[in-house]
This record gives sequence, structure tokens and C-alpha cells, in this order.
Amino acid sequence: MNIQTLLNQRIQAAMVAAGASDTAQALVRQSAKVQFGDYQANGIMGAAKALKMNPRDFAQATLEKLDISDLADKVEIAGPGFINIFLKNIWLSKELVQLRTSERLDVNPVETPETVVVDYSAPNLAKEMHVGHLRSTVIGDAVVRTLEFFGHHVVRQNHVGDWGTQFGMLLAYMERLRAENAKISMALADLETFYRAAKTCFDEDEAFAARARELVVSLQSGDEECLALWDEFIEISMAHCEETYKMLGVSLERQHVMPESAYNDDLANVVSELKEQGMLQESNGAQCVFMEEFANKEGEITPVIVQKTGGGFLYATTDLAAVRFRQHTLNANRVLYFVDARQSLHFQQIFTLSRKAGFVKPETQLEHMPFGTVMGSDGKPFKTRSGGVAKLSSLLEEAQERAYQLVASKNPEMSEEELRNIGRIVGIASVKYADLSKNRTSDYVFNWDTMLSFEGSTAPYLLYAYSRVASIVKRSEIDLASLAGDISVEEPQERALAMKLCQFEEAIQQVANDGMPHFLCAYLYDLAGTFMTFYEACPILNAEDDVKHSRLQLALNTASTLKLGLSLLGIETLERM
Repeated sequence: MNIQTLLNQRIQAAMVAAGASDTAQALVRQSAKVQFGDYQANGIMGAAKALKMNPRDFAQATLEKLDISDLADKVEIAGPGFINIFLKNIWLSKELVQLRTSERLDVNPVETPETVVVDYSAPNLAKEMHVGHLRSTVIGDAVVRTLEFFGHHVVRQNHVGDWGTQFGMLLAYMERLRAENAKISMALADLETFYRAAKTCFDEDEAFAARARELVVSLQSGDEECLALWDEFIEISMAHCEETYKMLGVSLERQHVMPESAYNDDLANVVSELKEQGMLQESNGAQCVFMEEFANKEGEITPVIVQKTGGGFLYATTDLAAVRFRQHTLNANRVLYFVDARQSLHFQQIFTLSRKAGFVKPETQLEHMPFGTVMGSDGKPFKTRSGGVAKLSSLLEEAQERAYQLVASKNPEMSEEELRNIGRIVGIASVKYADLSKNRTSDYVFNWDTMLSFEGSTAPYLLYAYSRVASIVKRSEIDLASLAGDISVEEPQERALAMKLCQFEEAIQQVANDGMPHFLCAYLYDLAGTFMTFYEACPILNAEDDVKHSRLQLALNTASTLKLGLSLLGIETLERM
């Protein structure tokens, strides 16, 4: 049940019946303070202004057309024309019973599922995944899980970089190792070392560099021997990625890889179609598209270069081919790109050009979901102690070890196996949650102490909150299958918890709509805090049977909501910590 959506529909219909246009919005929001009710409709003033009416008079006219007596016992006009809504306790109680008996917490799948293509993670296969890939991977995965939960057909697209000039350098180095009878797989065990060695040869040996450039041409021309060498490199590189995905607990698999090379055969078609439409101009030997929308104050336009001097293609060409594939082969209704904020202009240009060229239908949504940078304590992009880019796998291993040490210090009686498992779950969850809980568009500082803290909006706090609620339910020794009856929301703390539980769908809807997992993180943190306040004020295990059963159902609903919410973020839960 999405209370906000329900109230928006009812109040908007009443506004239209009172004379507002069909496009008028009720703008229902959760109230900031208890005295303003549970929800507040803020759209009256805008609609009244359009009608040239006094807002309070229009609010009164709206109320005369509004009937929400089935779910609210009080509706009032406040201030210049806000409508405050106070929900009925009995209605909340019935909703809680629905939550209690629903595996999906009363969240229905969407009536009209969409095909949503989600482009995320996208490592460069020339190097191992590093901390810079963390945000795209975990944010994209949380949004994917949420969209699938709503019933959309989600197509994961891991747009890995496996093509281009640097691969000639790497192939030349593989060729040299093979001539020396060295084992390629051994050399590629550490991709970073392999890459640095190849780059050194490229920079210092002109014959090597010339051979690297030859191999790029051979690769892109389909030379069989060159492709076989390239396949070997890609296979080992992808194995590195898959190990990291498994450790991180994301849902990307080999079948979701759609590399840059997959679009190679369509690149010439992209250029020729743009040429046929008269959109290309030659500039310094390159084929470019100049769009007036991207002119600066001086009238200068940053062009989209689709073919270099000499005939080579660029990222823009590949991205245009990818748009065509996602529209015409995958039949996307919506395409989400989780790529860092520095690429914003690039995607604005690609989306605009795709529409002008007819590569996508007018109704297809193309959405860049930009994100900020993971920063170190020095305010610069996060590096290792030695100053290098932090490998993601090394970072996750350190997280697990730190969490293990922390849990072991608090639970010396636990077995080593259990401590290691808890350390794994808490460590990975801490890294993911620290990222997911920040506004996607902001930079954030990577700090071990903060992310592993049991205080504040952190994974350890939420995992502990879940295990504590689960423990309370377990200690009741009641057969949960037989637990039934009304759920009382008479006490202020019971009612506050009931309201928060009924707002779960609103939180995950924001994740699906806006690609913003931090809304769900904030909701889960508030829910955990609201439960703790309830537990301190309202005894459960020592209460009379009817009250005990009612409050146990509130506890069960809380545990179910925390578990499902964390699973949508890609975070495992623990029954014991």
C-alpha cells in the first residue's frame, strides 16, 4: 500500500471536481511534525493561483468534494491553504495485518511492467576493478533489485571496456611473453602489474609501440590469431571482475556483459545514417555533429565526434550504437546509465543526438544517473596508503578483516567459523551501505571508523537492529504461524511505528523512480530508531497476552521490513551478531 499515492489520487480528483485543471497536482507529502497530521497536501496554493482564487477558499471547496473517511478521521485546512490529513488508527491496524500476512509487505507489482535497461558497473578490462567502480556497481544493483521487485523486466547491461588502443599495447605484451614461453595466465594473475609492465614497454620501446598499433588494426579487422589472443585476455580479465562481484554480493553475471566490442559491426552504420540525414560535418578531418543546444555564450559548440581522422571510432559512436541496440533489439521503455557525474555533458549530447537521429522512440526515457566521487580524508579521490588506486577486491578483503576483528573483540565466545561469517557480512555491508546511504549526486569521504560504527546510519547499526528484533521474537517462544488478532496502535509509540511500517512502499518507490537508494537507507534507519523507541516504552514479552500478541506482530513486521529493505540494497542480514 502506497498511502502517498492513494491520497494524491483522491485529493487530486477532489481538486479537479472543485474546478482545478486536470494537470493540477495535490503534492501530498509526509508531514514533518505530528501536529500537522500524518500527511499534508501542498498543491492547493498553486491550483488556487491558477484559478485566481483565495487558497483557503479553494481548500474548502476541495474538502467539500473529498471523501477519505474510510482512512482518515480528521482533515483540516492549515496556514495559507495546506490540507492536513490524520489517518484512522483502525485503518492503520488493518494495514499492518495486511503487511503481516504478505510476503511482499503488501507491495503489489506494477500493473504495466516496463522493460528497463540498466547500464552499470562497466569496468575497463585492461585493469582490475578499483574503488572508482564501487558506486556504479552497488547503486546500480540496488536500483535493479528494486525495479525487479516492482515487477519490471530489467535488462542488466555491463558495458565493459574491451576495445581500443590500449588493448593493442596489452596484446603486444602478451605476444612478447608467449615468444618467451612465459605462461600468460600466470602473468595475468595480477592485472595491475601486467598493465604497468605493458605500459612501460609501450612508452620506452618504439618498436613495441609500433607493434601495438599494428595489433589494434589487426584486432579491429578481425584477424583470427589476434582475436584468439584478445579472447584469452578478456576471459582472464572477466574472471577478476566476477570474483569481485561475488565478494560484493551484486547480481551481475557473465550473461549481463555487453562489451564495447559487441557494437563494432554497427559503428559504420551509425556514421552512415547520420551522414544520410545531413547531420555530419567534417572538422579537421574528423566527422562531427554540431548541435545548437550545446553552444556556449560565445556561440561555440562542443561537437560530438563520431569518427576520427583516419577512420577510427570513439566512445560516442559506441554509445550511439548501444542506444540503437537497447531500443530496437531490447525494446527498452527506459534506459538508466549509472556513470559518474563527469560524463554528464557526454550523455546529454548522446541522448539529444539519439532523439534527433531517430535512434530512439520519442516516448523512450534515457536517463543519466550521475554519481559523485569516493574521496579520501585529504579531500582527494580515494587512494591506497602507497598513493595508488585502491583495488576493489583488496578494499573488500580489508573490510571483512576489520569487521572480523571488531566482532571478535565483542564476542570472544563465538566459534571462528561464525566470527568469519559475521565479519564477511558486516564488512561487505558496511562498504556498500556507506555508499548507498549518501545522496547519489554527492561526493563522500571513505572512512573505516565511520562505516564500521554501531552508531548512526551504518550497516552495523541496522544489522544489529534487525538481529535484536529477531531475537525478541525468538525469545517469545510463540508459534508465529498461529500469531493473529488485531494490532493495537493506541500508544503514541505503537502508532509512530505503525505509520513508519506503512510507508515502506513510498521509500522504495523513490528508489525506482529516481535511482536514489539513500531514500531507502534513511527509511530503514528511521524505522530501526522508531522500533527502539517503541520497545523501550511498550513492553512486549512481559505484557498481557492480547497486548503481547499485538506488539509481537509489530516486531515481526519490523523484522520483515528491515530484512526486505536491506535485501533490496543487496545486503545480507544476520539472526545473531
